[in-house]
Amino acid sequence: MFNKAILIGRLVADPELRTTPGGISVCSFRIAVDRPYTPRDGSEKVADFIDIVAWRERAEFVSRYFSKGKPILVEGSIQTRSYVDKNDQKRTAVEVVADNLRFVESKSASNQAASRPLPSDMDAPSRGGIAAPSPAYSSGNAEDFAEIEDDGDLPF
Repeated sequence: MFNKAILIGRLVADPELRTTPGGISVCSFRIAVDRPYTPRDGSEKVADFIDIVAWRERAEFVSRYFSKGKPILVEGSIQTRSYVDKNDQKRTAVEVVADNLRFVESKSASNQAASRPLPSDMDAPSRGGIAAPSPAYSSGNAEDFAEIEDDGDLPF
């Protein structure tokens, strides 16, 4: 079995960050994803509105760096759950549980349109959409490396 969703869309509203009674961060938001075709009748493009749920560090990442209208890439799995609403009607919710979240637009494009500029170490997200500072390659020296003898044979 395989359950993988990869979506690029824009946030419909600001993300909503909450904390469970156990202290775990959870963020719910909705993105608008354009359908990949243009209607023949000349009408406007059609978009689907997809509910997304992010947990823990991913939840905090989304709530801190994304807001209404910002483009986002969401990678995750589709999940369904059933519940009874306040009118005692059985409902089913379909949502994507985010495993990975990434910036879509460049940092400069984001900064031009944003009221909250991003820190310089957030322009290249890594594992799980959480950005890591750029490595400092200048901290080593030549004595840290060993020379390998070349026998002329290619390794491939």
